[in-house]
Amino acid sequence: MSTHSEITPEAIARHGLTKDEFAEIVRRLGREPNYVELGVFSVMWSEHCAYKSSRAHFHLFPTTGPTVILGPGENAGVVDIGKDKDGNTWGAAFKMESHNHPSFIEPYQGAATGVGGILRDVFTMGARTVACMDALRFGEATHPKTKSLVAGVVHGIGGYGNCMGVPTIGGNCGFDPCYNGNILVNAFALGIVRKDRIFKGTASGVGNPVLYVGSATGRDGIHGATMASAVFDDDSQAKRPTVQVGDPFTEKLLLEACLEIMTHDWLVGIQDMGAAGLTSSSFEMASRAGAGMDMDLDCVPQRATGMVPYEMLLSESQERMLMVAKKGHEDDVLAVCKKWGLEAAVIGKVTDSGRMRCSWQGHIVVDVPINAVVDDCPRYDRPRQEPADLDARRALDLDSIADQPLAADLVRLLGRPDIASKRWIWQQYDHTVRTSTQVLPGAADAAVLLVRENGARLAMSADCTERYGHADPWACGAHAVAEAVRNIACVGAEPLGLTDCLNFGNPEIPEVMWAIREAMRGLGDAAKALDCPVVSGNVSLYNTTGDQSILPTPMVAAVGRLPDGVEPVRMGFVEAGDAIYLLGRFRPSLGASRWLQEYLGHHQGRVSAVDLDAEKAVSSLVRLLIAQGVARSAHDLADGGLAVALAECAIQAQGGPRGVRCAMPSPQDSGTARHDERLFGETGASILVSVRSSQRSEIEALAADVGVPANYLGEVGDLNAAFEIGSLHAPTADLADAYHNGFERSVLGGAQ
Repeated sequence: MSTHSEITPEAIARHGLTKDEFAEIVRRLGREPNYVELGVFSVMWSEHCAYKSSRAHFHLFPTTGPTVILGPGENAGVVDIGKDKDGNTWGAAFKMESHNHPSFIEPYQGAATGVGGILRDVFTMGARTVACMDALRFGEATHPKTKSLVAGVVHGIGGYGNCMGVPTIGGNCGFDPCYNGNILVNAFALGIVRKDRIFKGTASGVGNPVLYVGSATGRDGIHGATMASAVFDDDSQAKRPTVQVGDPFTEKLLLEACLEIMTHDWLVGIQDMGAAGLTSSSFEMASRAGAGMDMDLDCVPQRATGMVPYEMLLSESQERMLMVAKKGHEDDVLAVCKKWGLEAAVIGKVTDSGRMRCSWQGHIVVDVPINAVVDDCPRYDRPRQEPADLDARRALDLDSIADQPLAADLVRLLGRPDIASKRWIWQQYDHTVRTSTQVLPGAADAAVLLVRENGARLAMSADCTERYGHADPWACGAHAVAEAVRNIACVGAEPLGLTDCLNFGNPEIPEVMWAIREAMRGLGDAAKALDCPVVSGNVSLYNTTGDQSILPTPMVAAVGRLPDGVEPVRMGFVEAGDAIYLLGRFRPSLGASRWLQEYLGHHQGRVSAVDLDAEKAVSSLVRLLIAQGVARSAHDLADGGLAVALAECAIQAQGGPRGVRCAMPSPQDSGTARHDERLFGETGASILVSVRSSQRSEIEALAADVGVPANYLGEVGDLNAAFEIGSLHAPTADLADAYHNGFERSVLGGAQ
């Protein structure tokens, strides 16, 4: 891997570059690159770093709004969360990232370093990280790899987050055969920063010193970005050396050192050495400033002997930052790093050359124009083709589905790992560290966190129903945003902004690229309609094993704020005799439903139509009911439909599981005469609330004022009373047992 290694067609292909891309590199340089430069181009032009297949469609997203302080383009987006008592404006910096391929190859370290990377993305903005969430997708519960993958990923997330002292307060977890060979690990982090103390990843000021801070560089993670931009095959396990190894204790020191340095006027810019390591951080910082940079690789701290420039530039060793200090303050930065026991060194300086020049042992080993690597990287508007079998995917003959025992259906669904309580997962996490968590995991539709800097309370939720993407990726993207906004509304919060992690298969397949574009269009349409701008995000493509791509999985995390004085509500019912209402447009469909997957093993059929006006109206109404103290509980309809949502509210009731006595919504109110569809069909724009029986007239009047249907279903029963919805009768204890123990039984092989 010296600068003189031969560049053959095989070497070019091994670096993930096409013949045309290599020819373009030669044209831009006016010569062939040396081997180190080939490595630089390969990681910076990878899908993971360049977004070369998706960037052409980013214009579909709204990225500005009254709450947006900083939109996409930096390490994290920032939204306004209000002022403190001294008049300072505070922001929430947040982002979601993927660590899918590494987590399948090495689940513990892959997931752990995914958490570490997203934490650095946030605190490099100058924000103290205060919350994490995770969105996970695994294969079938019965698949031979699933149990070990679940255990490794969950323990990796918990091990890193717990050591960092950052609570993991929410998330979601799903299972589907499409993930058997390619799991998803999407990590979200949020931090708090004063608006006038936000730092950006820029390298400006000719002569300013460039500093390396953090762990020494090793050989772990080399070509991680390239590996994350490639299809899996039978040799995937051989890629284990490309997975980074994390050290959360060093990351904690790095966080505290960075935040201390940021209290002074010493820095011009700072960036995490994430994917593509020293290469991406240096090139991107210089590119944002329109500057150049000279680096002396002999000065890079190294923990392995005999490292060469190719390894130093492409290593993805964790817990590292690149800083540009104001000239004359480099010793101040180094002194703080020494105090915290961190490796630190001046490794270069900013220039006005517009080029990256790296020297090693007295020789120039990299000399390339920065804009050729970053700004002018390939951007493809890849061919898109609607699947030829799309009509067949959307076809569903309900008349061919035999009647099922409804009570048994409900118990079975509640015990499925997609729907059952994920308490085994969150029990591995410290979700109360820092003592700011106001709503514990599993208790409500969204996590709620107190911001001690200004008293704001933030709600956050991560959502996606990938089954919908099989037949309607536009609806999949739109429903993901709508559900995230409904979930934060169900605790009383107004949306501030969202981040996304767009997980798809091979974009070189026209049918997959069509789904990518459609899901992005749906996400953008919903974000615009629901006043929830996209402020950051990530794209993870090539989630494909052999010829099997994952279902479209446009994961969305929404962040909202509760108005001052409004207390969050939970999903659980409160008291016997409380009235239960179904708010919103109830148009359930068994198409692509969890019930259909359970009984027919496929995702056939159209999902319930998306009505974004109805979504906005029902979310606004439930926020109003919570603000006025009318709603005692709130829970949106999602996987498993009305029956599952009612059961979850009953199981999570205050004091223990309670029964319910409810009527079945009429065919007129639901648009279908089928009992199973009214019970288990899925729909958007629908929320269950409970109110005191004395306030029935109040909720009905408020709903009528804003034109939202409010369907009275029945009332909350006594502790451990029977669960009744129309003709469905089941012992509450059976439902609670399935819900509380289903995950452990189906995934881990018994109660843990």
